[in-house]
Amino acid sequence: MNIRLTALCACLLLAACSTPTTPRYVTVDEANRAIKSVGSSGVGVATFVGPASFGAHCRALGPVTVADNVSHTQYIQKAFERELEQAGAYSALAPRVVISGRVTRLEFSSTKDFTGGYWQIGLLLESSNGARLELSERYLFDSAFLAHEACRNTAKAFMPAVQNLMRSAVRSPQFSDLLR
Repeated sequence: MNIRLTALCACLLLAACSTPTTPRYVTVDEANRAIKSVGSSGVGVATFVGPASFGAHCRALGPVTVADNVSHTQYIQKAFERELEQAGAYSALAPRVVISGRVTRLEFSSTKDFTGGYWQIGLLLESSNGARLELSERYLFDSAFLAHEACRNTAKAFMPAVQNLMRSAVRSPQFSDLLR
């Protein structure tokens, strides 16, 4: 009996130590086509500024992190860089125009309606040419009852939330103004 109790406690402690991590960003074909259709090149991306506050802790499990040990704000910035790079519009050296970003809102819940969850992302993009674009994305996903699975699902859901943010950006009539 004592051995079983010790084994159960060890399993619970080990399970609580895992860190749910968002996978690396994968580009979106729609964004690629939209960026290419603008016919722009020489676009740089400045460092994005994070929100005033962001709590990355998920239930009692610990923080939700992203791949490559970057912040959630850096993940969004790198997503823009990858989308521009994939479309052949990105220039790290001597860009013609530079897009900066400010994440105005970043929050998640793994307990919406008990087993649902959401990511809420607000983003303001500004171009060195004076153009601006404000975006907001609310991405709903299936969470779970148990903390480990719910937080893992929350971490996994961040990438598609950012992908949807990219789709919203490129669908906006003001997007091409940022790149001109």
